[in-house]
Amino acid sequence: MKKIRLANLEDLEEIVNIYNASIPSRIATGDLQKITVNSRLKWFQERDMNHYPIWVMEKTPSLTTGFKNEVLGWISLQHFYGRPAYKSTAEISLYIGENHRGQGIGKKLLGYVIEESPKLGLTNLLGFIFAHNQPSLNLFKKYKFQQWGYLPKVAQLDNIERDLIIMGLHLDY
Repeated sequence: MKKIRLANLEDLEEIVNIYNASIPSRIATGDLQKITVNSRLKWFQERDMNHYPIWVMEKTPSLTTGFKNEVLGWISLQHFYGRPAYKSTAEISLYIGENHRGQGIGKKLLGYVIEESPKLGLTNLLGFIFAHNQPSLNLFKKYKFQQWGYLPKVAQLDNIERDLIIMGLHLDY
């Protein structure tokens, strides 16, 4: 059985592992080298989970997982631009474990965040997505995100200049 829940400190290692697995593809993050759990500890501990939480989708214990919960993917909200006037706008980060991509986990996590956002006082959601990351762009478009910005050649990935698209959704409620 799969469920979405708030992340806890015990999830941080899996969150980092999933993130690190996305780095070699050069489509989901601007990081070029793997990060460590220790380097993300402050990021996790100083997070305001009441306004900008991290959620994980986990598969509950079974014989195949050795009676251990397995984190399949995670999604988080970050304060956009760091100034008080933007507190009702959040940036989304979404990462799915390598062996679990293409199974609808991203859809469930993104749908969940959209549903939960009004409870967090959010009125706008943003996704910063590389222009060559078609799966993520398609996912966000399915949830009615629109292109709000286009930043040409702002990233260097393996000596290739890459564009960044800002996808936005205004929550009408």
